[in-house]
Amino acid sequence: MSRTWLSPGVAYLTRGLLSVVVPAASSVIIVVRLASLKGVRISPWLISAVVLGAAPLGFAAYVLADEISQKRKANRLGARLVPRIHGKLPGNLDKVVKMVLRNENEYLGTAFISCIPCSCFTESYFCLGRPIEDEIKVLGPTINFRFFWEDLILTTEPQHIKTILATDFDNYVKGAKFREAADSVLGTGVFNSDGEIWKLHRTMTRPFFTHDRISHFEIFDRHADHAITLAKKRFRAGLAIDFQDLISRFTLDSASEFLFGHCIDSLSAGLPYPHNAIESTNAIQGDNAAATFAYAFSQAQQAINRRVSIGQTWPLVEILADSTEQHMKVVNAFLDPILKDALEKRSTAVEFDKNEFADDQTLVDHLVNLTSDFKIIKDETLNILLAGRDTTASTLTSVIYLLAMHPEFLTRLREEIISKVGLTRRPTYDDIKEMKYLRAVLNETLRLFPAVPFDIRENICDTTWISPEDGKKPLFIPKGTMLSYSVLLMHRRTDLWGPDALEFDPDRWLDERVKKYLIPNPFIFLPFNAGPRICLGQQFAYNEMSFMVIRLLQNFSAITLSPEPAMRPPAWWAEKGGRQAIEQFRPRNHLTLYAMGGMWVKMEAVDDGEVID
Repeated sequence: MSRTWLSPGVAYLTRGLLSVVVPAASSVIIVVRLASLKGVRISPWLISAVVLGAAPLGFAAYVLADEISQKRKANRLGARLVPRIHGKLPGNLDKVVKMVLRNENEYLGTAFISCIPCSCFTESYFCLGRPIEDEIKVLGPTINFRFFWEDLILTTEPQHIKTILATDFDNYVKGAKFREAADSVLGTGVFNSDGEIWKLHRTMTRPFFTHDRISHFEIFDRHADHAITLAKKRFRAGLAIDFQDLISRFTLDSASEFLFGHCIDSLSAGLPYPHNAIESTNAIQGDNAAATFAYAFSQAQQAINRRVSIGQTWPLVEILADSTEQHMKVVNAFLDPILKDALEKRSTAVEFDKNEFADDQTLVDHLVNLTSDFKIIKDETLNILLAGRDTTASTLTSVIYLLAMHPEFLTRLREEIISKVGLTRRPTYDDIKEMKYLRAVLNETLRLFPAVPFDIRENICDTTWISPEDGKKPLFIPKGTMLSYSVLLMHRRTDLWGPDALEFDPDRWLDERVKKYLIPNPFIFLPFNAGPRICLGQQFAYNEMSFMVIRLLQNFSAITLSPEPAMRPPAWWAEKGGRQAIEQFRPRNHLTLYAMGGMWVKMEAVDDGEVID
């Protein structure tokens, strides 16, 4: 997370200037030299034309040469180029313009498509002029957007995603483009590194997520009680809450205490009010520092999203200053003292066994036992905090939305919860393992609304992908290509999941559909990634989500949506097909999936209604 006195934009222009000056100067020198050899006087107009034309002509020559080179390489490998989206203007400029003009109101993954994402994590939508499903029907599940003559390949094909994540893992990396965009926030942490640095972070972090550690629920319980108390107070006043805001605070407080041993205590700041509430000031209340940290951390992630969305030219929108700098100052003010204190304690401690783990040891304690490198420790803790907070909050928000939309499933889930743990007992790890319907609800939520809908890689070497269509040549993937894969679109494919793929039906995880669709092709369900980069915190996330859902349904017997104006989809969505026609919120994607405008709900407390026996 290095800082320089130059803004990203100025640094980018300085580097880019060479690519303009060098060909222009070279062209002028060549023309002048040739003229002097011939004894011809050079007109200033000719020199001007050479200077102005050198860069665009050079770029045009590069594009043409690249096109020819790709076709030759593909032919040598017995392959074909990936089918391309074709716009009406050069470089698909018309597609980019539509993206800018219409991206606020389109449904995620329908008429627009996100180009990245992240393990981390982004938000970028490209209008194709017609639904992406139609483009895929015409061109196949793997397509090339080819924006501004730069390859950007999207795939929703399980075999291609398997190749990226598992069978040819070493050929696919986060890549320098993503690392540069995310460096000021994520540094060289596990989500923003490749090769040996990634292996180092992965090796350091893996031992911390043991079974014994992730099955300790005291931290979850304390913060869940706090969150539920706040919700009940608001509901007693007859007001809705933004569940997305509440649960994001719960996961942030839980993750910070679990990882750092220091709770950010964002739940202490006042909850936002509905827009028409008399009591509302919607000003930050309570612990301003906690609210400020949560806001800064979120905005820093949004900045990464904007950068990756724009592409390689993102520094041009940060000419005056680094858009993450002020937000990261707030984050660093909280985190740096914790890390420095941990390092100081370790430096004065007696000899210790690096392989020993105390029950109360935090991630920071574990990392300082392994290294004294402040940057490595800081980068890794921030990466894990981001994953521990946002992905879990995203899924829990989607769970509550879907249960509100389908009260029959909520009733059935409550029946399982009450039969296993009753209305008051804190669930244990063994309780959660036995709740098959709860796991089915979570998996079905992750299928329809995966926390990371789009992810991105870059391939190191030229390669080919098996054709998704029988009898056709494989697809040629040039080295250095930006490759986006969408588990959201893959999870909703009717040819992979059956004709009811767009419906929320937890029973698909309990009946014959598991054997028919998932078991023969397990790579059609990848909410936590796969292969060597599979999420280390997968079981931790399942435990935290399960625990919170149980606690909520022990305390509340009914959930209804109470949409705020900013949450409501445009009226014309109802005229479209698929999930877009029935959706009651606006799903969007930055580093993770979120509800634009929040997820406003009301809940009926058990002590105010009928208790299930």
